[in-house]
Amino acid sequence: MNPSLITAVNAPISPSPRSPLLCHFLTPSPLRLSQSQSPSRRRYRVSFPRCAATSSEQPLVSTKKSDVHGNKKELTGLQPIVEKMTPPVRLATSAVVLAATLASGYGLGLRLAGSRNIALGAAAVAGAAGGAVVYAMNSAVPEVAAIGLHNYVAEIEDPASVTKDDIEKIASRYGVNKGDEAFQAEICDIYCRYVTSVLPAEGQSLKGDEVEKIVKFKSALGIDDPDAASMHMEIGRRIFRQRLETGEREGDAEQRRAFMRLVYVSALVFGDAASFLLPWKRVLKVTDAQVEIAIRENAKQLYAEKLKLVGRDINVENLVDLRKAQLSFKLSDELAEDLFREHTRTVAIENISSALSVLKSRTRAVKSMSLVVEELEKVLELNNLLVSLKSHSEADQFARGLGPISLIGGDSDFERRMDDLKLLYRAYVADALSTGRIEENKLVAMSQLRNILGLGTREAEAISVDVTSKAYRKRLANAVTSGDLEAQDSKAKYLQKLCEELHFDAQKASAIHEEIYRQKLQQYVTDGELSDDNVAALLRLRVMLCIPQQTIEAAHAEICGSIFEKVVREAISSGVDGYDAETLKSVRKAAHGLRLSRETAMSIASKAARRVFTNYVRRARAAENRTESAKELKKMIAFNTLVVTEMVADIKGESSDKEPEEPVQVKEEDTEDEEWGSLESLKKTRPDKELAEKMGKPGQTEITLKDDLPDRDRIDLYKTYLLYCVTGEVTRIPFGAQITTKRDDSEYLLLNQLGGILGLTSKEIVNIHVGLAEQAFRQQAEVILADGQLTKARVEQLDELQKQVGLPQPQAEKVIKNITTTKMANAIETAVNQGRLNIKQIRELKEANVSLDSMIAVSLREKLFKKTVNDIFSSGTGEFDETEVYETIPSDLSIDVEKAKGVVHDLARSRLSNSLIQSVALLRQRNRKGVVSSLNDLLACDKAVPSEPLSWEVAEELSDLYDIYSKSDPTPAPEKVSRLQYLLGIDDSTATALREMEDGVFSSAAEEGNFVF
Repeated sequence: MNPSLITAVNAPISPSPRSPLLCHFLTPSPLRLSQSQSPSRRRYRVSFPRCAATSSEQPLVSTKKSDVHGNKKELTGLQPIVEKMTPPVRLATSAVVLAATLASGYGLGLRLAGSRNIALGAAAVAGAAGGAVVYAMNSAVPEVAAIGLHNYVAEIEDPASVTKDDIEKIASRYGVNKGDEAFQAEICDIYCRYVTSVLPAEGQSLKGDEVEKIVKFKSALGIDDPDAASMHMEIGRRIFRQRLETGEREGDAEQRRAFMRLVYVSALVFGDAASFLLPWKRVLKVTDAQVEIAIRENAKQLYAEKLKLVGRDINVENLVDLRKAQLSFKLSDELAEDLFREHTRTVAIENISSALSVLKSRTRAVKSMSLVVEELEKVLELNNLLVSLKSHSEADQFARGLGPISLIGGDSDFERRMDDLKLLYRAYVADALSTGRIEENKLVAMSQLRNILGLGTREAEAISVDVTSKAYRKRLANAVTSGDLEAQDSKAKYLQKLCEELHFDAQKASAIHEEIYRQKLQQYVTDGELSDDNVAALLRLRVMLCIPQQTIEAAHAEICGSIFEKVVREAISSGVDGYDAETLKSVRKAAHGLRLSRETAMSIASKAARRVFTNYVRRARAAENRTESAKELKKMIAFNTLVVTEMVADIKGESSDKEPEEPVQVKEEDTEDEEWGSLESLKKTRPDKELAEKMGKPGQTEITLKDDLPDRDRIDLYKTYLLYCVTGEVTRIPFGAQITTKRDDSEYLLLNQLGGILGLTSKEIVNIHVGLAEQAFRQQAEVILADGQLTKARVEQLDELQKQVGLPQPQAEKVIKNITTTKMANAIETAVNQGRLNIKQIRELKEANVSLDSMIAVSLREKLFKKTVNDIFSSGTGEFDETEVYETIPSDLSIDVEKAKGVVHDLARSRLSNSLIQSVALLRQRNRKGVVSSLNDLLACDKAVPSEPLSWEVAEELSDLYDIYSKSDPTPAPEKVSRLQYLLGIDDSTATALREMEDGVFSSAAEEGNFVF
């Protein structure tokens, strides 16, 4: 145990009020103190107090004591005596004490015992005691030197003023080495106390000068980095232990922050060597990530404090200092950039907040707006300064983060206060336009302010357009009022110059002109018509504002048209009975008093009338039966005749009693549809003059439903009323009976008017009548031609039916042909499916001009071809005509030739082997004729697809087949016999022997009574 630490452990300590850590860290532990190399030197812990001592040779100190290192330590035992001795005096005293003890022991022994030997023994004992005293005195020297160093530092007002010379003087005064364990332990204790005092107290943050102070003090003490690092680790260990002992959450958080500050300061003190000098992870289980977080957060805090000192006075010198501070704080460029941007954002927010408070104040005046603009100008000035510094030639030596300011991001809440920022931007734009024009520099400033406030392009543009529009209206009103605009020779140039001065879009200016014209027009038509003075005033306004004619017409159509539409609706809503002279007068007044063009008035009237027509059509569709539907359509016809026709005449300014001109379509109908003149229903829609006069004036045909209803719906409505005209009105009576009432020909005249309302052309009407006539004729003809046979009696019956329906002869013949063709096609298809139709009959039908392509499907024709080829391969003749099979038959059946060849080849391959098997089977049944027929089929298949020699298990059976075929009656052709010999694999000698045999296979077998298999 090192005795130099005895008094240090028990010494009273006065804790420093600056640091809460002193009360825990002032008791040093033996750090890097090894046991003495001398085995005879032992150290003991003693409990006697140490007395304070002073010396005239001690360096002068301030009378004011520092509380960093506590009170002075007192010297105890031999320490006060040793402290007063210089090294030479101490050496002489040691020699004198040793000599005196030896002499006194020798003299005392000699005097008492009178023997020389006893005297020498007594001298040895007394010398040992004197040596012990000398040893105790010399061993206390390092401890006394340590106490002297402590007392010297404790009396200094500023411990940082201690220099290396002071330490060396104290060491030389006591004659000790700085590397002595006790003296070095005291130096470490002083360093530990100083580091603890420099670190901020509870609730405080780093000031930034801690590292510099610690490094300077460490250099003054001359302490090595490993010894200093052990002190830092000891402080960290005690913080960690105190954190574990703390039971409160707040205390635990404060100890954690204190530890993070220690880690950060230690890392800066030792630099790159901190990674191996400070084993936080191994000793305190602190991860590298936590160390990085401690360094990062404290570096950010110090850099933020540095930025606060800069404020808004940003210059080159400040930026260089900030860069140096960033590097000294070990702060990354990314974090430094974020902190600098946040600082500039905070500075800008101060001005923005001031401007908003002025803008929202209740006592806002003109001067207040100037204050708002002044605050915004400060923000723009700062923004321009940062942008210019970013492009500085020495920008790489400046603090990171230079660039434009943006309020978006960071901790500000302006992202949620976008409406307030819009108000500021509007105020600045309004101030820029306060003189009636805008300068180029203001445009640049507006763009910069938009980016600073974080407004979108569309949002800023909308605000600019709104403010500029008001300024443009004000200047335009002044120009009109003063007469300057009207006096200009080129009003367009004047307006263009006005837009250029305000940097206002010409199209938006045109929109303002149109709005002004519309407002003036709306004012003039309040009484329902335009006077000549109103028209002249509007013309003058149009000329001054250079409004196009198309825009004028659109404005009149919308504003005057809405008034006219209201009049038309009231007239139409009055119904058939309410359209009197007063209503007629109001329509005519509105049509001509509002100065609407005929096309515009007709368009409005058409829209209202078609809406009513659509309601009638909707009710007609929803009717329960044809009669009710026809009644709704008849109401629509009456409405058109009595209301719409009168309204159209009023709009045109014509008399409703005037005979309307015959439409040109009538002549076209007479010339184009003469062939359908025999249709009775179509004739009745064109009544004679007497019936037309009886029915009265016809309805108008300019307003139709052609564009409101699909073609199919219009045709169905016309067909519904046509059937009503043909069949009459059906009335149901009790007991399930019904009475049909025939209508006169006047219904057909209404039908003609219905066609005009529906917008049907003459061709479409003719097609409807023809289609209905064809339908009636077809239904009756299908009954007459139920079996598809056309006899003379049936022909006469069909002619009579044709006359009744009024269908032309060519059309009737076409219907009859379609019916008979359909019946025949069904019969042919049935015959093909049942296998009752062959190729011969097909050819007979083609000769009779029957179109088989339309009657028989392709699949059925292919099926018929396959059946025909199969019949050829199973005919037993052995013949195969390639031209017939590959060309003629496919042509007759209208099928693909290549596909037909594929069918033949596939069928021949399958039939070839089957024919051989069938021949052997018939041979075993002794059916000579069947064997010859099967072999002929085999030869036919071979002609279609030439085959290799066939194999069979019993060779004798193949010989028998050849023998039977070669001797068959009639005798087969030699080429067939030769081909069969090749296919059956019979050599020439065997074939010759078989032909020379007198008896056949079946006769010899009968004699033997056994058939050879």
